Amino acid sequence: MTSTILIADDDPVQRRLLEQMARRFGYVAECVEGGEAALARLAATDQPRIDCLILDLVMPDLDGMGVLGKLRERRSTLPVIVQTSPNSIEAVVSAMKAGAFDFLVKPVGGERLQVSLKNALRLSAVESELRRQPPQGAASLSLRDLAQDSPDMERILRLGERAAKSTMPVLIEGEAGVGKELVARAVHAASDRRNRAFIPVHCASLDAQSADIFLFGQEKSASDRSPGKLVEALGGALYLEDIGQLPLETQARLMRLLQDGEIDPVGARRPLKIDTRLICSTSLNMIDLVKQGRFREDLYYRLNVFPITVPPLRSRRDDITALARRFCARFAAQEGKHIRGLSSEALALLTSYDWPGNVRQLENALFRAVVLSESDELTLAEFPQIAARVDGFDVRIPPVPLHAAAPAQREVIRIEVRDPHAMRPLDDHGHVRKLDEMEAELIRFALAYYRGQMSEVARKLGIGRSTLYRKMKDLGVQEPDQELVQDAAPQKSAAA
Repeated sequence: MTSTILIADDDPVQRRLLEQMARRFGYVAECVEGGEAALARLAATDQPRIDCLILDLVMPDLDGMGVLGKLRERRSTLPVIVQTSPNSIEAVVSAMKAGAFDFLVKPVGGERLQVSLKNALRLSAVESELRRQPPQGAASLSLRDLAQDSPDMERILRLGERAAKSTMPVLIEGEAGVGKELVARAVHAASDRRNRAFIPVHCASLDAQSADIFLFGQEKSASDRSPGKLVEALGGALYLEDIGQLPLETQARLMRLLQDGEIDPVGARRPLKIDTRLICSTSLNMIDLVKQGRFREDLYYRLNVFPITVPPLRSRRDDITALARRFCARFAAQEGKHIRGLSSEALALLTSYDWPGNVRQLENALFRAVVLSESDELTLAEFPQIAARVDGFDVRIPPVPLHAAAPAQREVIRIEVRDPHAMRPLDDHGHVRKLDEMEAELIRFALAYYRGQMSEVARKLGIGRSTLYRKMKDLGVQEPDQELVQDAAPQKSAAA
């Protein structure tokens, strides 16, 4: 959603002028007549969140300094822009010391207001993102950090808070890329186990031979022991991603843990009592797996005591704006770029797209846009692939001169932007391409998309790592170099 600006001023003419300018800049504007009304609006939980407050310092009921004092008592991080008359510099100094972000001198100019609003919103986004980054050794994000603007995420917040208070297994369901691991980490961070380990395991990368030792450990002799991931997570939580792909033999051992609280390390003479919470996730239909005999029915019902379903991004479009701003602020800080945010046209484009890759795809798109941007704001020009797939958005790109010495052409032409994810079934002569060529192209794409993480590539392609290396050798596909890895956006930092 577009940022919402609250204007608090007792002068109706000034309110109307500020409201018109804010809306012209692409924001949603709300107006109140005094300080008490402003505080009441900010405290309202059944209305859209206010992103910035424009506050008049002189008002009859509660003046601007009084409002700033109340906000400081509430420990509010809302950016506040105060406005004052030309002869009230001392009041401006006091307001800035009281926590105001910026000031405007009446009569307010449109350009000055636009710059102040952009700076305030950008700083707010950066501070919000920094608050979400936990210090070294601390727990991960809280559940409140996950709440965005959609009712679906509010529902997940309530379910997560209930799950955090218990020790029952949690099953998180949803499409690939919706952020299941992020939800799992937030549930763990909100529980009384927050100071203990959170160990993630990708079940799809485990085979029947190695899974038992990897999860439950092995005891060859009294002095030669491998603890296993369940022991590493002792007192904390073990996160099993893609639980539906866990081998059947290992599922039986896991059932023993849930029934008796014991595990049998490979080669051990006696079972081991263990206190580790299980948090699992899946992008598959577990009922179908049970019917196909690929997943134990008794284990499914043991794990499904507390299910949490994360909806795809296309069904919670209200979250797209907040996520895009968060990613923009983070990547701008990482890349050392001064980007204030996204234009209203860019936000409209992002909220109109269906995002088949969910949050992970949105994150990748913002990473690419920030890296390629040469201005202080992300516009439609930074999202050509997305614009080409959404009706009503045209991206016009000037042609590149053939020679550096040639004068730059002023003409702007429309070019076709081909979907980079689409594979061509025909060659340049109109014949069907060979299967080996298409298989090699798919492997190259997967290597770039998952940043050269071979286990992840093999898992997503549905083959083993040894099979992947053999195919790469047979097809002449090289492992990605450092430049390719850097060109691909990060895959696991905000979504699982």
